[in-house]
Amino acid sequence: MEALSKRELIDKKLHTVESIQHWLNIWKLQDKKVVFTNGCFDILHLGHVDYLAKAAAKGDILIVGVNTDASVSKLKGSNRPITNQVSRTTLLASLFFVNVVILFDEETPLQLITAIQPDVLIKGSDYTVDNIVGADVVLKKGGSVATIDFVEGYSTSAIEQKIKRG
Repeated sequence: MEALSKRELIDKKLHTVESIQHWLNIWKLQDKKVVFTNGCFDILHLGHVDYLAKAAAKGDILIVGVNTDASVSKLKGSNRPITNQVSRTTLLASLFFVNVVILFDEETPLQLITAIQPDVLIKGSDYTVDNIVGADVVLKKGGSVATIDFVEGYSTSAIEQKIKRG
């Protein structure tokens, strides 16, 4: 059997929620703890990598929901995203501790969270459990919701401003 190229390995992590249903069932049977987080992840930086590594450490499988270009523009303004969804999802999928990357076009990841039914839901510490979308879904099934502190000084908005100042 021929080994997969690095590009093929990355592509194997890019999915739709429908395409991972089989894997979700297998992971459940294997008692794997599925962790879910989401975001725009525009201009991948140290803060993102730190956040995602800490999220991955909360379980066995890390699924990352990524806003489509259209939803990033709605959330962040017409000048965003800076990098397109193909670039953003490919970079995230290249991280060894990210198992699955799924694009979503809705304003929130509620449909994704409801379909995936993760054991752990993660957001940044700029949220509280009571205002994290999908927390009720995860808690109702006996899962947990956690927040992770950001690395100070790292954000896409700060990088964007630094570039503009030139």
